[in-house]
Amino acid sequence: MKTGLFCTYENHHQDPRRSIFEQLALVKHAECLGFESAWVTEHHFNEFSCSPSILVLMAHLASMTTTIKLGSAAVLLAFHNPINVAEDIATLDNLCDGRLIFGIAKGGPFPGQNKHFTTPTSESRAKTLEALTLIHKLLYENDVSFHGKYYECNSVTIYPKPFQSDIPVYIATSDDEAIGFAAAHSFGLMGGPPFSLNTLKSNVAKYRAFNSSGADKLMLARFFFVGRTYDEAVSEALPFIRTFSKRMKAFTASQQNDGNDSHHLKLLNTQKSVFDEDYLIENSIIGDAVTCRDKIKKFQDELNLHTIALKPSSFELQKNLESLTRYNQEVQNYI
Repeated sequence: MKTGLFCTYENHHQDPRRSIFEQLALVKHAECLGFESAWVTEHHFNEFSCSPSILVLMAHLASMTTTIKLGSAAVLLAFHNPINVAEDIATLDNLCDGRLIFGIAKGGPFPGQNKHFTTPTSESRAKTLEALTLIHKLLYENDVSFHGKYYECNSVTIYPKPFQSDIPVYIATSDDEAIGFAAAHSFGLMGGPPFSLNTLKSNVAKYRAFNSSGADKLMLARFFFVGRTYDEAVSEALPFIRTFSKRMKAFTASQQNDGNDSHHLKLLNTQKSVFDEDYLIENSIIGDAVTCRDKIKKFQDELNLHTIALKPSSFELQKNLESLTRYNQEVQNYI
């Protein structure tokens, strides 16, 4: 199993520039610790996460690192022109010497994004999969002609071509159609911090029903903090978890009447929300070293996990740096 860093550029101190450079410090520290990847999220129209221009941020990270792979988690394809994305992805892959991982999603549960990018939630998934199909052609073929429901082009060749002969692709989804699409192309799957273990197991099982050979390509992101004691870790992470919980519950309430069917936000046979504080703590990698080892081992055993992407969950940069170091010294070598 590989270890990654999950990068949300959260704006704890109401200082966007500070959030950008604190995230850089975490990525550079993770690289020094031997982490294999850093995954950058895309969010729009909120002051909590300063990462709307995801590929610009990844280009910045590319210039400041040398070995760590850089993944998008994820480009919200329904909100972008696929030809532009293909050109940006190919250019970025050259800038980082082939360290790029291309993760995509349809976006949600943020109806404001769909409104301002003039994409109804009912069309997001179909546009996303069609855009990815076109992008894949543009990256590796010449004189591409494409005539879909949402996008079309005639005899288009993009330059430059990617540095890699085959950029790894991951899709964040719990939708049957999208899982089948990923399996058909041997793309990987991504699961965000709220994805429950049951949801992830179901997704992997559906994937394997289509493609038994590619189901090990699963990236799982989890909130993370390893402390000297369990209580210390929970105490340090709880303010972040509480802020996230309140914010996401508000968004979820607003989207219930907006037709957003984000399957990963639903728990089976329970009234508990994936955004409840206790649920998030229980399903995160938060605790002392032994607790964190046990939690990660459970994900490994249940999911045949390829990558665990850790989201440091303290408001303080130094505490997050120390937590990553403790993970490297007391957790990573024991799992």
